[in-house]
Amino acid sequence: MTGFIPAFTTSSTNRQIVLNRRPSGSPGQEDFLQREVPVEAPKDGTFLVRNLYLSADPVQRGWASNPALTPIGAPMRALAVGVVTDSREASVKTGDVVYGFFGWQDYALATPAELLSHIPTPRAPLPAYAGVLGMPGVTAWLALHDIAPPAAGQAILVSTAAGSVGSVVGQIARQADAFVVGLTGSDDKVTRCIERFGYHAAFNYKNVDLAATLATIRPDGFNSYFDNTGGPILDTAIRAMARYGRIVQCGTAATPSWNPPPTGLRNEREILMRCLTWSGFVIFDHVARFGAAVERLTDMMVAGHLHHDGSVEPGLPNVVGALEDLFTGANSGKKLIYIGED
Repeated sequence: MTGFIPAFTTSSTNRQIVLNRRPSGSPGQEDFLQREVPVEAPKDGTFLVRNLYLSADPVQRGWASNPALTPIGAPMRALAVGVVTDSREASVKTGDVVYGFFGWQDYALATPAELLSHIPTPRAPLPAYAGVLGMPGVTAWLALHDIAPPAAGQAILVSTAAGSVGSVVGQIARQADAFVVGLTGSDDKVTRCIERFGYHAAFNYKNVDLAATLATIRPDGFNSYFDNTGGPILDTAIRAMARYGRIVQCGTAATPSWNPPPTGLRNEREILMRCLTWSGFVIFDHVARFGAAVERLTDMMVAGHLHHDGSVEPGLPNVVGALEDLFTGANSGKKLIYIGED
């Protein structure tokens, strides 16, 4: 094992955070229960993962609402970083670091199909593989390069600009010499966008006239908009786009529920008259490219060109609160829950 792997204990008991009821809107404490079950031994083609860092991600709001993905009474579907403690799968060795769909629990019995990253020799601290080198960072890398490749002289607008996805988007675009503007929900995050992540400008959308601000900062309009929120911010951003601009729809955090579908401004005319390209991106459609993107991001990180914020809090019960913070804006970068040792 490398020096990046922290100490962890093993046990015959597996603590789990399971879904207690189907959430109404964003998941909360009352939607989950903690239970203990025996640790299962791996069978042929499977391996046992000792989870170390549990992730809370906005996409879990949808997972918790989907019976096919998270049945009532099952461990909450979640991404995690862990170490293989026993393997009966030839491609995965005991002691390997892995990142994938291992759920909110101490131990996961997994197959290669559950893996997003297989990291036999880590080049970065393990928490990074669930954040800047995990789903958020890889989403930023692939979505931006696939749909709206940044270039010198272009203007790029990013929502949730200080978040785990948006902050990486901003830095990739800045490295390409684009003019990068961020939108976020607090003055502190505005400062971090500029001083830490290299945005040319950033604004707290809660205390500015957003339409007037965007028109002033970029009178000719934005060439690209990387959107993690949807909702009213998207309605305004569309009207600040340059002709033939590109919109990356990567999240819809502003809408707590899609049943029934919400109504709002009609944007068809803006799409038509500005000749915009508006494309969605779902990272799980691109799992085969995950490893290559991790390597590119790791190179960028090791070279000192990729900064990231986040925190690690110990204790399995705290993972639900970490998820709640995502929808109230209380988080600061990527938050993980460490469960390696009591």
